[in-house]
Amino acid sequence: MNYRDVSSFYALYKLTVRKNLVQDAREIFEAIIDRVKVLDPVNSRSWFDSLTLKNLNGGMLEIGCPDSQSAVFLQDTCIASFNMAAQQITGHLVTIKFISDSKLSKGKSAKQTTGEPKLHPDYTFDNFVVGPCNRLAHASCVAVSKSPGKTYNPLFIYGTVGMGKTHLLHAVCRETQNSNPKAKILFLSCEEFVNRFINAIEQGSMSEFKNQYRTVDLLVIDDVQFLRERDQSQEEFFHTFNALYDNQSQIVLSADAPPGEIPSLPERLTSRFKCGLVARIDAPTHETMVAIVQKKARLRGMKVSEDAAEYIAGRVKANIREIEGALTTLYALIGTTGQEISKELAKIALGENETPNKNISITDIIKAVTSYYDVRQADLQSKKRSQSITMPRQICMYLARSLTDYSLEEIGGHLGGRDHTTVMHACSKITGLQQSSEKIQLQLTELTKRITK
Repeated sequence: MNYRDVSSFYALYKLTVRKNLVQDAREIFEAIIDRVKVLDPVNSRSWFDSLTLKNLNGGMLEIGCPDSQSAVFLQDTCIASFNMAAQQITGHLVTIKFISDSKLSKGKSAKQTTGEPKLHPDYTFDNFVVGPCNRLAHASCVAVSKSPGKTYNPLFIYGTVGMGKTHLLHAVCRETQNSNPKAKILFLSCEEFVNRFINAIEQGSMSEFKNQYRTVDLLVIDDVQFLRERDQSQEEFFHTFNALYDNQSQIVLSADAPPGEIPSLPERLTSRFKCGLVARIDAPTHETMVAIVQKKARLRGMKVSEDAAEYIAGRVKANIREIEGALTTLYALIGTTGQEISKELAKIALGENETPNKNISITDIIKAVTSYYDVRQADLQSKKRSQSITMPRQICMYLARSLTDYSLEEIGGHLGGRDHTTVMHACSKITGLQQSSEKIQLQLTELTKRITK
């Protein structure tokens, strides 16, 4: 990044924010990343901190990414939040361009090249938690990525929704790509395969279609059960499978059931799916679920206590995808403070209270708080931000969340029409104060007694 661009970036920002808030371009960029984490808690990851500021030229901000997959991921899923964050921080129209820093694609923007699989940055072997439920599936995926076409071909993985099948498929593609950058890899869902086949028929491009699918080194198809009752697609896939198998190209498939239990799948396909290794993924044990919670929390840069991880694992039960939703809620609650998530905080965020009482109303809580702190209800519902008003208001929100079944939106509505993120922030702050301040803990205990008596 040259001196002129750094200077222009700093000058632009200096015109639009308070004096001394940010001192240079680096701090501006860090402020943008922090804002993105607030705007997009679903997709925020700890590796966002490794993104680098490359250039600013003519309102275009170039951001360096660790590799092409992360650049494509950001371009596809996070571009809107990055653009919004940049514009909010600078106050000017700034657009984002993601650039790969990897040696294999140095200087390339986040545009997927032809034939390059679109892989999720989180879905690697290192990020996969191995347990008794998935050990065979994991080991077989590692094996085929090291020796494509020579071990377990085809590899067929099956299990119910949310067990980690797609994670393993991404990891196979990534590891194969890393070990052999020239490998021709094709990764898509069964639905995509069927749709592309139909388009090829309509456009009269079957020759190109066959050449594309029958000449790859690795073909990975997710949710292959959707081939059922699609006669023409089954016929084409049968010939594609045979061509790849004869060429010793690796085939990896996933489904929600074993080959013999997929309805309306012809015997000739079933027999071919069985001729390699069929590996089942079962529901994870509680211990594995706890480890998964901790692993996924670290990917987001979150600290989760052991008892909180135990609670989340018990609450989610079996579907790993639900962990993502739970952690997203918690991430939105704690923001970027770095606060460790306790079991109590997890209960507040996930809406489960030990002693909820449907007979308690928010009005009851407001009356108790205003009386205890000698403030007016109108002040709690106002925009006043003085400490004497803010603290009782936040305690009101915390108690409403802890003692009632009201939603975040309903609680915020009773306290001046505040949004759910404000309520979550208040709950997070009071939870932290309760743990560090004996005075606050005593006040909460006394208020709870008054409200629940």
